[in-house]
Amino acid sequence: MANIVYIATSLDGFIADRNDGLDWLNMVPNPSHDDLGWADFMNGVDALIMGRVTFETVCSFDCEWPYSKPVFVLTSSLRSIPKGYEDKVELVNGSLSEVVAKVNAKGYENLYIDGGKTVQSFLKEDLVDELIITTIPILLGGGSPLFGDLPKEQRYELVKSEMLLNQLVKSHYKRVR
Repeated sequence: MANIVYIATSLDGFIADRNDGLDWLNMVPNPSHDDLGWADFMNGVDALIMGRVTFETVCSFDCEWPYSKPVFVLTSSLRSIPKGYEDKVELVNGSLSEVVAKVNAKGYENLYIDGGKTVQSFLKEDLVDELIITTIPILLGGGSPLFGDLPKEQRYELVKSEMLLNQLVKSHYKRVR
């Protein structure tokens, strides 16, 4: 079982710009539309746990629903699933340990954790087993940070690092326990 973060960040550690924008994620040309390892990653996970804000952001994209795996939306404020997404997501709440246990009990063991506040909360409770971070060569100077304060330090070991599109660096870390 593993809780895995797969995310992109700016050089200065932001996952969204000051206006919660994500356009900068596409600043590096990708003429062959390489998925940069996304399909392989998704083949290795069983389900996603994402925060409400990330869910709402994904719903606002002008594209088909991007996930073929079950998606659990962590929320204490959403009471019902928006129309059109009833068969795509399940709402969950409670402590993160309880949520993970509920999802694991459904047979989903390798979980993709997504969303800034959700990632920070999982890190704060030391529930992240792997970090896969793609660094994009831009300094945003502000925005939504990937990392927040932690009660104690956490050590990770580098498993793999690769350059993509001659500009991006994707690094895969595993938690040292």
